[in-house]
Amino acid sequence: MTTAELLWNTLAAILTLCVFSFLIKDNPFYKFAERLVAGVAAGFWTMLLYHTNFHDKVVLTMQNGQWAYIIPILLGIGMWTRFSKNYAWMSRFSIAFYMGISTGVSIPVFMYTNIFKQVSATMIPFDGTVNVLVIIGVLCSLFYFFFSKAHTGTFGLVSRIGIYTLMIGFGAGFGMTVMGRVALLVQRVIFMKDYFIGLFGG
Repeated sequence: MTTAELLWNTLAAILTLCVFSFLIKDNPFYKFAERLVAGVAAGFWTMLLYHTNFHDKVVLTMQNGQWAYIIPILLGIGMWTRFSKNYAWMSRFSIAFYMGISTGVSIPVFMYTNIFKQVSATMIPFDGTVNVLVIIGVLCSLFYFFFSKAHTGTFGLVSRIGIYTLMIGFGAGFGMTVMGRVALLVQRVIFMKDYFIGLFGG
């Protein structure tokens, strides 16, 4: 291990222990690590957005003589007038353009990914145990959200199967989230083990 690697690994180990110290109680070490992560992330994303968006879409386009881009540039500058009491009204035009364009772009994408793709995913052949279970689960879940009829009798049984299907889905999603966090914890524990073994020997 080189000196530079040792210094970086030592810093990573110290920050890891600072974060783990929150398991005891809230303390200055944890707050320092938390604010350090927030500050580094803010600086990183600021520079990333500058080099991937502002420089390419503003600086280079203006240098190439594409003066039509002056319009979104002025709208972007207008956002900053929000901090002025006298000129805050100018930011409303920028916000209106932003909300209108983002809504127009996001609604078709949302409809395609969350509705059309979900519906087409259930239009599968009615053969095979898995396909049958998927179709039955989807239909029963839809029946559960049908509130115009009392959930009694056969309708109540179908809706109960629907809520069981929903709980299975929520449980699977929660389990995947927990396993993702546990995987991060395992990686940190392995890092700490390798660090101390490399530092003090086996």
